[in-house]
Amino acid sequence: MRAIVTGGAGFIGSHVVDALVARGDEVLVLDDLSRGKQENLSAQAELVVADIREPTAVAEAFAAVRPEACLHLAAQADVRVSVTRPDFDCEVNVLGTIRLLEAAREHSTRFVFASTGGAIYGECAEPASETAARAPLSPYGASKLAGEEYLATYNRLYGSAHTALRFGNVYGPRQDPHGEAGVVAIFLGRLARGETPHIFGDGTQERDYVYVADVAEVTLAALERQAGVFNVGTGVATSVLELFEVCRRASGVDVEPVFDPPRLGELQRSVLDAGLAERELGFRARTSFDDGIAATWEFIRAEGEGGRGAN
Repeated sequence: MRAIVTGGAGFIGSHVVDALVARGDEVLVLDDLSRGKQENLSAQAELVVADIREPTAVAEAFAAVRPEACLHLAAQADVRVSVTRPDFDCEVNVLGTIRLLEAAREHSTRFVFASTGGAIYGECAEPASETAARAPLSPYGASKLAGEEYLATYNRLYGSAHTALRFGNVYGPRQDPHGEAGVVAIFLGRLARGETPHIFGDGTQERDYVYVADVAEVTLAALERQAGVFNVGTGVATSVLELFEVCRRASGVDVEPVFDPPRLGELQRSVLDAGLAERELGFRARTSFDDGIAATWEFIRAEGEGGRGAN
C-alpha cells in the first residue's frame, strides 16, 4: 500500500509509520517538524517537511505518491494553546483537515482521522460510547469534532469511506510531555532526572490510558473496514495517584509527589467504551498498563543515558 502519514514524525504518527513499514508499505511522511522529530522516523519512510495548511504542499505530496491511504495524525494538540489561540487551533485542525480531504478526494484516497475521546465527550460518569453526548470543554475538542463532521459530510457527499478514531490518553515511547496524556512522560522524565513529580489537585482525576503500539495497530485496521467513528481506549479509569504508583514501581525510584493547586477546567473523569472498535475493527488493548509503563520508562531512561531508546 502507498500511504501518506501526516504528523508522522510525532509521537503516535511515528509508531503508525513503523507499523506500515513493518508490513512493507510505501510511506511518505508529511510533517512540519514543529513538534515531531526526524530521529523518530524509520529510514524506510520518506519525509516531506511541509505544513498541512498549505494547499500546494499537500497537493504536491499527494500527486507524487498517489496514496491509497492517508492517516491524518498531524494536529494542534495542546488544549492550553487552543484556549489562548483558538484561531490557530482551528487553522491547523479544521482547515488543515479540509486541505487533506480535498487532496484525498482527488486521488480516491482512503482517510483515517485521529480524533480525541476525552476532549469531545467532556466529563464521563461511565465509559462513554460513540453515541454519548458530545460536550467539548476546549476549542481543541471543538476543532477535532469539526474535523469528524467534515469526514462524515464528505462520506455522504462523495460516497467516500473515511474513518475517525477517538483516542483515549495515548502513552508510550517517544511521548511528548505536553497535552492531555503528557503526564506519563512528565512523571517518568522527572523520576529519571532525580526530580520530584508534581500532581495537580488531589490526584483522583481519572483517565483512560492506552498504549501507543495498540493505537498504531487499530489505526491500520481502520483502513480495512467500513467508515465510522470508533473509540480507542481500554475502558479502564486510572487515577493520577494510581498512575504515579505504577511509574514509581517501574522506575524503582522511591519519592513522594508534590501536590499543587488543581488546574482550572481540568476534567475529573474521562474513560471510553471501546466495544464498537473491538467488534468492528478487532481492536483490543493488548498491552497491560504495567508493561506499557515499563517500556516507556526504559525508553526515557535510555534517552537520558544518551541513547535513542527502545521503539
